[in-house]
Amino acid sequence: MEDLLNPYYLQIVMFMMINAMLGISIYLTLSTGQLSLGNAGFMSVGAYTSALLTLKVGLPLVLAIPVGGIAACLIAAVIGIPTTRLQGIYLAIATLGFGEVVRVIILNMKITNGALGLSGIPSLSTLIGNRLSAMGLGQGAMGLTLQQISNITVIILLACIVVFLVFFSLRLRSSRIGRAFAAIKADEHAAEVSGVNTVYYKLMAFFLGAFVAGIAGGLAAHLTFYIGPKDFSYHRAVEILLFAVFGGSNVVWGPLLGSVILTSLPEILRSVAEYREMIYGAILVIMMIFRPQGLISEDTIRFWRSKLTGSSAQAEKSEPARRPAG
Repeated sequence: MEDLLNPYYLQIVMFMMINAMLGISIYLTLSTGQLSLGNAGFMSVGAYTSALLTLKVGLPLVLAIPVGGIAACLIAAVIGIPTTRLQGIYLAIATLGFGEVVRVIILNMKITNGALGLSGIPSLSTLIGNRLSAMGLGQGAMGLTLQQISNITVIILLACIVVFLVFFSLRLRSSRIGRAFAAIKADEHAAEVSGVNTVYYKLMAFFLGAFVAGIAGGLAAHLTFYIGPKDFSYHRAVEILLFAVFGGSNVVWGPLLGSVILTSLPEILRSVAEYREMIYGAILVIMMIFRPQGLISEDTIRFWRSKLTGSSAQAEKSEPARRPAG
């Protein structure tokens, strides 16, 4: 048990939660068929905004992180209006260029400390640890140290945010807005002819994805103590997209599963670190050949749902037969 509560392992779980949020952010964008590679840029906007507000202005974390998400949403409005009129690979190239522009701007601004990045960012776990100490838990409790309790509290907080985002995505999918998203993804021209305001709904999906990515960036900044331009490069943008490609982009559970597997995979392959990139690429190639829809698809959900409901229905039918007569 002590090994499982190692700070290193707990930090990996934290980043699984952050990557799950990023997976949901790309899912929201892909729900209208928009292939965007700009989520790393939105993540950087949220991370730097939140970090600078806490470092330079002294704004509390609970306010700085949402403001970072709003800042990412505002930037999305600037680039979203012209770029969401593009489709397919053209939109991907435009949003990828946006991410690189943001990274270069951060690299050359004095307030962001350029290539050196920002260090000494207030830590979320430290803040929670101080609150726990004020409550009389400075020496730990139930055999756990204060650091372990604060880290577990952070994980619970992140898990609650992920659960809320999943609930929101499921409710959105079954709503009128979600049906409009699905219609645009299936055939944008047919949806427009049917009276769906495609520009409005594509922008809405773009804004939602940017906001969630900005929130994830703000949370990541306050978990790592340090952020730099290299943290939000082209590779990060591709990694976020891979969460959905690997896990499956048609259902919200796909990016969640993809983010968990792809976050833990480097740790699993640590013993063969020199071959890690080769193995990583081979897994993705095999996925594209045999499961281009990802690990989880709508058919997968329907299959397991029918299995579970069929088993429960069979149990209900057999229950009266097991009851004694009279």
